Amino acid sequence: MSFYSFFPLINNIGDSKDMTDLNYTLLNGSSQGLDLLLDRVGESQIVLLGEAFHGTSEFYKWRSEISKRLIKEKGFSFIAVEGDWPDCFEVNKYIKGFSDSSQSAYKVLHSFNRWPTWMWANKEMVDLIEWIKVHNNNMDGLRKDKGGFYGLDIYSLWESLEAIIQYLKRVDPTALNNAVDAFDCFEPYNKDVERYAHATAFVPDNCEDEVIETLASLRNKHDAYTKEQQNKEEKYFNAEQNAITAKEAEKYYRTMMKGDVNSWNLRDTHMMNTLERLIDFHNKDKDTGDGGVGVTGTKAIVWAHNTHIGDARFTDMAKSGMINLGQLVREKRGSKNTVLVGFSTYSGSVIASKQWGEKMEKMDVPPAKDGSWDKVLHGLYKNNSSDDIGKDKLFIFSSPHQKDDHNNTDKTTQKKKNNYIYYYDDDTENEKTMGQRAIGVVYNPKYEKYGNYVPTKLSSRYDALLFIDKTNALSPLHMQEIKNDRDLPETFPSGV
Repeated sequence: MSFYSFFPLINNIGDSKDMTDLNYTLLNGSSQGLDLLLDRVGESQIVLLGEAFHGTSEFYKWRSEISKRLIKEKGFSFIAVEGDWPDCFEVNKYIKGFSDSSQSAYKVLHSFNRWPTWMWANKEMVDLIEWIKVHNNNMDGLRKDKGGFYGLDIYSLWESLEAIIQYLKRVDPTALNNAVDAFDCFEPYNKDVERYAHATAFVPDNCEDEVIETLASLRNKHDAYTKEQQNKEEKYFNAEQNAITAKEAEKYYRTMMKGDVNSWNLRDTHMMNTLERLIDFHNKDKDTGDGGVGVTGTKAIVWAHNTHIGDARFTDMAKSGMINLGQLVREKRGSKNTVLVGFSTYSGSVIASKQWGEKMEKMDVPPAKDGSWDKVLHGLYKNNSSDDIGKDKLFIFSSPHQKDDHNNTDKTTQKKKNNYIYYYDDDTENEKTMGQRAIGVVYNPKYEKYGNYVPTKLSSRYDALLFIDKTNALSPLHMQEIKNDRDLPETFPSGV
């Protein structure tokens, strides 16, 4: 099953008509062009940065520039990505200077060996991780308060169990039994999640109780494991999150065999819960402001695909009963505290695979199809001048989610959930719906006409959008030609 390539399809996209209401600013290729976006962020405390494709260099570079400015200028605390928790925590250890961390960003990222490796083991990420490392080195205070890097995803069943066992070997070998029992329960499946899922679909026996016991055992010894030792609190947090991930992954792999939306929803709910745990962890011993609704002391950056960070209610995902991370953050943390930033492109190249688990390839991405948002944004211009056609553009949308006027009830409904206020447009039928291209880790340009476009109400799905007209494939560290690339950042280690 292609976990990363499960995107809704669109057919019979309508022709675009009058798009003059789409106001934009041209991007000039530097971070200075992001000033308007930083103004839009304001005091918001969660910024979610999307990507239309999983293997595009410009999406990583622009997200890096945005993240650097959010960290440096607005005090954001960490980046949480659509990646596995155990691998990403190794990056977190490196940028925070843990004694048992790797020696360089290249080495820690190159160690990502779980397909699709290119999502995080790439040249573009090396530069960002080294920047965060330097930034942290110049900070005073507790290590836990320095810039962090974490994974939100749910897939790392075996890797998380292995991490728990290694943790307990160091801190409490007498408590290994539950973790070893859980690992042994999965051992007959030889780290093959589909074998486990198929087996549990037909036989009532599964490993659910074992992973639950592992989590309970850790939590019962929280005080002992977090007392009087450098980094002990964050190392315990890491172990506990691995236990939570293992528990949720076991459930996810059993659920996915049913072939419905529940596995998708479970995954994005796990991402949301992990994000909230990270915020709560970083809020400990921190001034959280005036205690107003939705206000926390910690500010978080999220990197994930557009299908995760763009509000699902304004795509056809909602018709299928699907929810996603962007929707959940708006609902749970409040619209005023949330900024959803989508990405789009017209044409270029991408790193992907033609089948799940196969080798990565550099593929051409054809020009966006007629009637899609990507085609419209490519051809958009104003003031009767065609000079803007094919230029990179930044869109800041004015949507009901941004309004402060609580009395505006014509189209905007004020709702309250989990003590946070958010706004939801109950009457968006007049808003233009067109397809926006979405490419995951599995892609074949020959079949674009059969899918890859998500029906989208653009200005409600996102709060802002970066349109990069021509994009290029990113540079995976596991591709041989990258190892001798003269364009690697200055921090890239020589002789590797």
